[in-house]
Amino acid sequence: MEDCQENKMEKISIKGIETSYRIVGKGRVVLILHGWGSSPDSWLKIEQTLKQRDFQVICPDFPGFGKSETPESAWNLDDYLAWTIEFIGSLKIDKLIVIGHSFGGRVAIKLSAKYPEKVEKLVLCGAAGIKPELTIKQKLVLGTAKIGNFFFFNRLLKNAVRKIFYSFLSHKDYVKASPIMKETMRKILDEDLLLLLPQIKAETLLIWGERDKMVPLKYGRIMEKEIKNAELKVVPGEGHSPHKEAPEKTAKIILEFL
Repeated sequence: MEDCQENKMEKISIKGIETSYRIVGKGRVVLILHGWGSSPDSWLKIEQTLKQRDFQVICPDFPGFGKSETPESAWNLDDYLAWTIEFIGSLKIDKLIVIGHSFGGRVAIKLSAKYPEKVEKLVLCGAAGIKPELTIKQKLVLGTAKIGNFFFFNRLLKNAVRKIFYSFLSHKDYVKASPIMKETMRKILDEDLLLLLPQIKAETLLIWGERDKMVPLKYGRIMEKEIKNAELKVVPGEGHSPHKEAPEKTAKIILEFL
């Protein structure tokens, strides 16, 4: 019964948006920022492990995800950063350990680079942020999509081409998203964080699944090179979400780092 109570989400208004979040445990503060289309529930096993080792874990639902409200207009990464800063401030937290997965990693990178005084340590798990170069096949699909937009004046046909294109690029969440979140995704994907990486001062742990197809391991290696005080740990045989696929291994890696 106690675990059920602790798993309950609380509510707070941040930037006029009703935000859902969960806090468990006591001790050094860990903020977990989930990936696109995900929620704090994907981190439950890690969360419980950290709680038992004297950490206080805070897991919010980003606006537009889980039980948090969706913004009235499309956001970019700076909007999510501003929301995160206000959320931290509302809980009266001065400094914390930040864990970011995938899209949450984008926010964590920008938070660490722009507000280094707030980040004690940084953990990036399959973090997005480096704009990938398109493969030859993807360039061909993009060309087809542009031709389609030229010839297909019917809006339904244009939307169909766009859906096929984003789905082909592994952004299947785009197809499922509301119009506001579709535009949000376009804005997020358009920003390259490569030049911010050298500005990160916090000691950084990079966790990558060996078989990550969404954000391939090569980007983890680039981040290890560009972030001054970073170490890369590869989880053998796992994909984009080692915190769900191999929570025990991932928790052990995080605890050794902390």
